[in-house]
Amino acid sequence: MIAVYPAGSRYSYDHGWLRGSFSFSFGPYYDPDNTAFGPLRVFNDDTIAAGRGFGAHPHSDMEIVSVVLRGSLKHEDSLGNVAVTSFGEIQRMSAGSGIIHTEGNPSDTEEVTLLQLWFSPERRGIAPGYEVSKYDPEQMVNRLLPVVAPNPAPGIAAIHQDLTIYLSKLESGHSLVFTQPEGRKIFVFVIEGAVQAGARERLHTRDSARITDTRSLELAALDDTFFMLIDLP
Repeated sequence: MIAVYPAGSRYSYDHGWLRGSFSFSFGPYYDPDNTAFGPLRVFNDDTIAAGRGFGAHPHSDMEIVSVVLRGSLKHEDSLGNVAVTSFGEIQRMSAGSGIIHTEGNPSDTEEVTLLQLWFSPERRGIAPGYEVSKYDPEQMVNRLLPVVAPNPAPGIAAIHQDLTIYLSKLESGHSLVFTQPEGRKIFVFVIEGAVQAGARERLHTRDSARITDTRSLELAALDDTFFMLIDLP
């Protein structure tokens, strides 16, 4: 079953220095029927103004992945990690037993747009950790490029959950097929462009789909399309 969530169905906000949309219940937005999809708890599409950001705040027992689409994002945490990430890099933080961090836009002139995803971990109390991995954007053209997965590998951030995040830039007219074992789930988010999922569902920029009870999904680009696919338990 493919359930399509149009971009306009998300909870959106604009605080001036911070604007974005929530795909799941988060902060002031609460819908008891929209709190998670498998271990995926948060999918936020944020834009932060130049020189602004979030001060020190704690997290625990959550796997947090940030994907920068434009601009740069600065991170500092209580483990001593300091990093600035941009397009082509993945930031993964395991909050585990507890971590405090700040994140913001270090630029004086340019906004940063990022996707931030939170997942329930495979177990509670994991030692907190942080990493930045780099991927080659050329390697995601007309294929699914894994950028986050349970097992560490070059170009892939390791996560404490049985899931894989893929990025793809599918050129117009191209298609691909994703297969998975029975009982798993697929989440698709179109960053830019338009794609047909399965026989008839069409997803446009910032639309998403939650897919269950299927072992094979064909995605066909209706335009040059940049999208994320997550294979979930």
